[in-house]
Amino acid sequence: MMSFSYDKFRRLQDRLIPVGLFACALLSVVTTLFIVGILAVEAVSFFREVSIWEFVTGTTWTPLFDPQNWGILPLVAGTLMVGLGAALFAIPLGLGSAIYLSEYANKRTRIIVKPILEILAGVPTIVYGYFSLVFITPVLQTIIPSTQVFNALSASIAVGIMITPMISSLSEEALLAVPNSMREGAYALGATKLEATHKVVIPYALSGIIASIVLAVSRALGETMIVTVAAGATPSLSLNYLESIQTMTAYIVQVSMGDTPMGSVEYQSIFAVGITLFLFTLVMNFAAIAITKRFKIGE
Repeated sequence: MMSFSYDKFRRLQDRLIPVGLFACALLSVVTTLFIVGILAVEAVSFFREVSIWEFVTGTTWTPLFDPQNWGILPLVAGTLMVGLGAALFAIPLGLGSAIYLSEYANKRTRIIVKPILEILAGVPTIVYGYFSLVFITPVLQTIIPSTQVFNALSASIAVGIMITPMISSLSEEALLAVPNSMREGAYALGATKLEATHKVVIPYALSGIIASIVLAVSRALGETMIVTVAAGATPSLSLNYLESIQTMTAYIVQVSMGDTPMGSVEYQSIFAVGITLFLFTLVMNFAAIAITKRFKIGE
């Protein structure tokens, strides 16, 4: 009798667990579609008042001042500046750390260094923002006196520090996934440690490395608090890293925390900016997926 009850319970469990897992997956999809739907509906309301052509091609962004201008290019430029600057800072650090931990560091060193590096991933972004404002910016002003208090360079460095653990961890996993037989084969042919790493291990793990970089840059493009605190609130197309800029996320914070009445075209503009940012990050994530599939490890 007990055996029968246990078998019945197991069969019921086998039926319910897939249903529960499917419900979790479905909830994730529905939540995403719901968010995108809200953005799209509000953005449509915005574009009834503002020309899409002006929004996409305009070079001046002053929605909160008279005369109002709705060209999003300055915000896009600021966002891309921070993303590019962060990538240039984080890729050498993150990839170098990953190669050292996976190929050169002994077990004891890895146990000590890896957790310390990953602590950076747990630091609140607002802390990075104020660290940039009170430390990185004064250092830059000492080296380059023309650096403004709020500037793109210090924000880029802070964002770069923030995404370094992501690149390091994901790249290290890709490097560790390379079979030891590949390394041993290189050594058997007379390759040095550096040659084996450079000519065998890294090319074999290239898909994982590129995917980690793309995902990290996507994260940098969506960063909010660091750029809000450190980069300023001046939409500009100057492309000068020493001057104040404004990113798409920083503008959304500015309007959301201000006195802009809900339902106004100014308020609806944050949804148009939000869906633009969503499209940027969506493209970046699809690129990471495509790269991973195209150069899958072991194939």
